[in-house]
Amino acid sequence: MTKVVLITGANRGIGLELSRHYAAQDCEVIAVCRESSDEIEELADQVLSGLDLTDDQSTDVILQLLDITLGENGKIDVLINNAGVFHNETLQDMDLDGIRLQFEVNAITPLKITQALSPYLKQGSKVANITSRMGSIEDNGSGAYYGYRASKAALNAFSKSLAIDLKPQGVSVAMVHPGFVQTRMVGFGGDISPQQAASGIAQRIEELNLDNSGGFWHSNGETLPW
Repeated sequence: MTKVVLITGANRGIGLELSRHYAAQDCEVIAVCRESSDEIEELADQVLSGLDLTDDQSTDVILQLLDITLGENGKIDVLINNAGVFHNETLQDMDLDGIRLQFEVNAITPLKITQALSPYLKQGSKVANITSRMGSIEDNGSGAYYGYRASKAALNAFSKSLAIDLKPQGVSVAMVHPGFVQTRMVGFGGDISPQQAASGIAQRIEELNLDNSGGFWHSNGETLPW
């Protein structure tokens, strides 16, 4: 059977390259994004665009469309929560509204999406939450980035609980740091291309199973500290 892969933030950067990767594997790609693009329209089997994932009504729209596409007994083989936002706050320049937004987008939304789509997550399904090594408390050696660090740490905590709670239904969960990727989010100043990041993430998902569920990895396979 054709595997179904749902990716949020799929219209550009890492999300677009993940869509490209799974389309090349003959998977059915469902792309969720705020704004569509010509590239994702060509790649994906279905594009759910115009959705602000922080709005709970958008989750209802996704569920309604999936009911039509997959049916009540449908299955999502791979769910990739990729959508995210990156700001920098320093002790001298603190933006509390920006911090709240990062928590909403980077942590609460992946939890909300996973919970909402859990009826489609069945034996053998996999969830990959795209996190960051900046969510590692042990690895923080430079400070600042208060909202991004804390929101990704929260995502890691949520993901660990999801791994435990979804295990009885045969669903595994991974937290994957893509690397410092050349995307718009970081002004295209990264060390690796989105294609390289997507390839590494896909490999980590391929290796994910119930025995290693709940792990925190770099896309290159390195285990990251909490």
